[in-house]
Amino acid sequence: MSTESVSASAPVALVTGANKGIGLETVRRLVEAGYRVYLAARNSERGQAAADGVGAHFLELDVTCDESVRLAADSIERTDGHLDVLVNNAGITGPLRDPQDYTADDMTEVLLTNVVGYIRLIHAFLPLLEKSDDPRIVNVSSGLGSFRRFHDLDRIEAVAGTPLYGASKAAINMMTARFARLLPHIRINVADPGMTATDLSGGQGHSVQDGTDAIAYALSAPGGPTGTFADRDGDVPW
Repeated sequence: MSTESVSASAPVALVTGANKGIGLETVRRLVEAGYRVYLAARNSERGQAAADGVGAHFLELDVTCDESVRLAADSIERTDGHLDVLVNNAGITGPLRDPQDYTADDMTEVLLTNVVGYIRLIHAFLPLLEKSDDPRIVNVSSGLGSFRRFHDLDRIEAVAGTPLYGASKAAINMMTARFARLLPHIRINVADPGMTATDLSGGQGHSVQDGTDAIAYALSAPGGPTGTFADRDGDVPW
């Protein structure tokens, strides 16, 4: 589907960190579902190529930069006047070190992208989401942020991941639950893609299509859930 073939009345979506992996597959699925989709990424060359490949609109955006996010919001406001769907997906794992070698700077780097970046996007795009008839936010997180799964020694979440990444995902989960309660007119959910074969997982896990099933579920028809934490199989324990 080309960008020109999308109806002017189509719902508008923005997906961050979307030039590859889960973000790109989310964009592809939204385009196929008839959305006008903005594929957001920091690198303009890779982002534009990815957008062209799936029939989306490229939007240069760095979630760690106020000015970059503001310009992106201004661009969508001028073009569309509203936003129906925000998928916060941009994230990093951070460095892999021995426990005694992690520093405050390491944690700051991870939180600035994985948590502060999500807040930055919500703050900037909330006025446009408020203009939608069915506003939705999906915050992509991980079962690595689940305390119950961490304490279940039979699950991979008990041993996988780093303390920095896991902490950032736990923060996303609580942030989402709080925003969902404070903004009941907007559906705000956490999606856990599970172990998905992307660069972040070293190519291990199920397909990106399987990984985006939870995101598709969170973007279900009007009247769907809010304040939930789910993967492709259903609810995930907090």
